[in-house]
Amino acid sequence: MSLQTYGGPEAPRLVELPRPEPAAEQVLVRVVTAAVNPVDWKMGSGTYRLILPVTFPWLPGFDVAGEVVALGPGVKAFAVGDRVHARLQKNEGAASAEYTVAGVGVTARMPAGMDFAEAAGLPLAGMTALQGLRDEAGMSMTGSRARVLIVGASGGVGHLAVQLARAAGATVVGVCSGRNAGLVASLGAHEVVDYTTPDPYRGQRPFDIVLDCVGGSPYTWTPLLTPGGCFASTVPGPSVFLRGWLNAVSQRKVRPVMLNPNAADLQVLDALVADGKLRVVVDSRFPLEALGAAWARSIAGRAVGKVERSGVRFDAANAGDSRS
Repeated sequence: MSLQTYGGPEAPRLVELPRPEPAAEQVLVRVVTAAVNPVDWKMGSGTYRLILPVTFPWLPGFDVAGEVVALGPGVKAFAVGDRVHARLQKNEGAASAEYTVAGVGVTARMPAGMDFAEAAGLPLAGMTALQGLRDEAGMSMTGSRARVLIVGASGGVGHLAVQLARAAGATVVGVCSGRNAGLVASLGAHEVVDYTTPDPYRGQRPFDIVLDCVGGSPYTWTPLLTPGGCFASTVPGPSVFLRGWLNAVSQRKVRPVMLNPNAADLQVLDALVADGKLRVVVDSRFPLEALGAAWARSIAGRAVGKVERSGVRFDAANAGDSRS
């Protein structure tokens, strides 16, 4: 699926392109499943054009799971037939195709037993949650005694953050609507706060970490922090960066989460999945040609877990071409 110009869910079009060839330190992946993330449609709509411009025609999408079908020069860590997943390179994407290339530095083999739907939903959201908690908020990944609030706990990043914090030993409070409270509790939250109720945080003890996965203002949340606590936003707006200037003089820190895709962190997440401590919830799945509908589902903001799409059309044929 390709975009010829900036636009919304109506913009992606199915086009025929030659199958790409992997360059040095790249693998060619036959895409089985890909995940939709808000960054896809925000880049496609032009919302991020000042910081993440695209060159048209543009193939959106960053999260893929599939099989290696060819190796670029110098690739020794993978073999044809390997089941892999990846968060594709920044500003390049191209997950919305039947075939795509992925750099070896952002690609990991899928653990035995992991299905493609789970594998596709893990890279961007999982690494964002991991890096937000561990790197920005300073949470220990073993034996943590932190008290952690996850805002947007039923969403793509949030539902993984709940599980990561719980697996690390933290006390986890998840924030979501009442209709998703059961899911968030089943993921390991010790307590679930329904943000639609009056004064939902009354009586809550201060938190060491607030991980905001919906893009709120830090000034709403910093009063809930302990002295020395940290507010980290996975959807940082201008207020997060402006408030961050005060970190040098303020006990309560405010930090943006800026994703650093890498295979090592993806392998950390894979190990947790293999150990039964982490799972990806899939909200819905669309065929390749319905990428616009998948975007619309994500844009609506009601998805529980990940929105995904198949890497093939229902009428797929002529495997030698890439339908993007």
